[in-house]
Amino acid sequence: MKYRVKSVLLALVATFMGAMLLNGCNTVKGFGQDMQQGGKALQEEAQK
Repeated sequence: MKYRVKSVLLALVATFMGAMLLNGCNTVKGFGQDMQQGGKALQEEAQK
């Protein structure tokens, strides 16, 4: 019985960690897109 509880707990922790990692990837991707837009705006202003 103890082994089953540990297995379930480990599975829940692994699932939670996986979800957090995927969420973090989306956040970094969004930040990169924001930085790219800011760079384009600066480049357009510099060309004017």
